[in-house]
Amino acid sequence: MGEGSHLPTTVRERAVKAVLDGIPKSTVARAFGVARLTLYRWPERFESEGTNGLKRRSGSGRPRKLEELTEEEIKGIILQGASVFGFETDLWTVGRLRRVIHERHQIALSGNTVWRRLREAGLTYQKPEREYYEIDEATRDAWLAEDVPIIRETVVTNRAILYFQDESNVSLTAFLGKTWAPCGKTPRSGVTGKRGGVAALSALSRRGHLLFRLLEKRIASAEVIDFPRQTLRHHRRRHLVVFMDQAPPHTSKKTRAFIEQQPRLHVFYLPKYSPDWNPDEKVWNHLKHQELKSHQAKTKDELKHLTRRKLRSTAKRPHLVRGIFFRCCIAGLFK
Repeated sequence: MGEGSHLPTTVRERAVKAVLDGIPKSTVARAFGVARLTLYRWPERFESEGTNGLKRRSGSGRPRKLEELTEEEIKGIILQGASVFGFETDLWTVGRLRRVIHERHQIALSGNTVWRRLREAGLTYQKPEREYYEIDEATRDAWLAEDVPIIRETVVTNRAILYFQDESNVSLTAFLGKTWAPCGKTPRSGVTGKRGGVAALSALSRRGHLLFRLLEKRIASAEVIDFPRQTLRHHRRRHLVVFMDQAPPHTSKKTRAFIEQQPRLHVFYLPKYSPDWNPDEKVWNHLKHQELKSHQAKTKDELKHLTRRKLRSTAKRPHLVRGIFFRCCIAGLFK
């Protein structure tokens, strides 16, 4: 199969449009994962035949199995969720889809064929985000309608810097990354069997600022208070608008009393069970699954030193921090 042959027609159209808009072919080739020469062939076909010229052309060899199952039909099956077809959860695997196709069409497909058909349908293998059963959509809608205008006005009136704040725990038990190995021989990665971790607070802004603090104790009201105090010292002459979730240390009487005494600090609370609305959650996701993936720290001190180094490195890359910020679904509400 040639490069780019797995791409659906709609994706090929976007690649051609990018070339016609003047974007260098080498840049488009890297972005879409195709050979540079392909981007000479596709525009020519598009100009002569239109969209039909970008459709995948059948090659020599035996005919494809299950031609009657279109890309849209495959996508329709996937988007329904696996539980609709009798599975315990909504998560799809190649094996589950093979079983559904076999039951519906009495055709046995290989795992590679199913994987390829999924790619052709514009689908990718992804890890889902958590969505809490306790989420109250009415409360979230009310927050968007009532609180967001007030927050925007506060930012504009005070020319404030907007931060999202969150806490996490970095564990000695590392998330393991993947690597290449001979088939049937699972590789091994050395890790410590000790338990423990490092508590951490951070705050990030849409401008790419990342502030953080590492602790060796459980985060309580005193630590929550001290972190905004540090942030206020960092921005000595600016007002700050800070978002927090409704964890007990954030909403305690002690914390609220401190906030009321700070004329330059304006704290707003996110709706309950809404971690997907806090961009700072993605800082910790990036740290644990990318920067600290398969880390080799054996003690808390080693882990603390490594975590500090990785966070400092991230903080020095404002373009990365901005990218993390704007991955959040509500980031675009605050400009």
